[in-house]
Amino acid sequence: MKNILIPTDFSENSWNAITYGMELFKKSKCTFYLIHVNPIKSYSGGESTVFIAPEIIEETILKETTEQLQKLLKDIEHLPFNTKHTFHTMAFYGFFTDHIQKEVKDNNIDLIIMGTKGATGLKAVAIGSNTGNVIAKIKCSILVIPENTVFRKPKEIGFPTDFKIEYNLKILAHLKDIALLNNSAIRFLYVVLHGADFNVLQNNNKELLATNFKGVEHSFHKITGEKLETSIVCFTESRALDMVVMITKNLNFLERFFIRPTVEKISYQTTTPLLVLHESE
Repeated sequence: MKNILIPTDFSENSWNAITYGMELFKKSKCTFYLIHVNPIKSYSGGESTVFIAPEIIEETILKETTEQLQKLLKDIEHLPFNTKHTFHTMAFYGFFTDHIQKEVKDNNIDLIIMGTKGATGLKAVAIGSNTGNVIAKIKCSILVIPENTVFRKPKEIGFPTDFKIEYNLKILAHLKDIALLNNSAIRFLYVVLHGADFNVLQNNNKELLATNFKGVEHSFHKITGEKLETSIVCFTESRALDMVVMITKNLNFLERFFIRPTVEKISYQTTTPLLVLHESE
């Protein structure tokens, strides 16, 4: 049984994340926790946070949100019936990341699925602040579904790696589960920068990955490029990958490439879902 947490703001993006998750795990017994966090309001101009009495929160804000969540469940009921999936809804008021973190711990969450808006320009934030904060601060695997992504069975999953770290097999199990469920092939990508080639450590880690994914179709690819970001985008597009995997061991790279791209960087503007696995899970 998988426990999957999906935050919703009742937008088309969050609905897309729900339907994507249901399709991806349609063969698995899953409990989906659908939650909405009403943010704490602040005055403009940097003044103090607005205080709202608990009874007002309960009677107005949370009551309205609970009704919206019930409507969401009704919408889900109109989707193809799946006896393997059960749903729970929860409404909160407060700081988004704090509530996500608490629910991950309390409900033994295996995976968070979040929909996000894509970048609309070079200066745009490629992944929203809520999603970025979840990736950076919460020790749980997260699947990011970009705006306008249409579900298709993940036939090929890209896994960029420099083979310099020995991955925890428990973390890789999340990826292996998805690959086995969907009969996916995993394409490991090594980008050669400045003429560097493999050393003994990298060869050993490559062999470890090959052994761990022995029961899954996989292949290793090596390309030469001047910029890591450009190379990954080109590989993703040229192979029409259905998903890309990253490990948070490379959090600095994740932040500059996927979360806070600058004018000089390439924004993550594709519709390819991103699976982020936490190295310290």
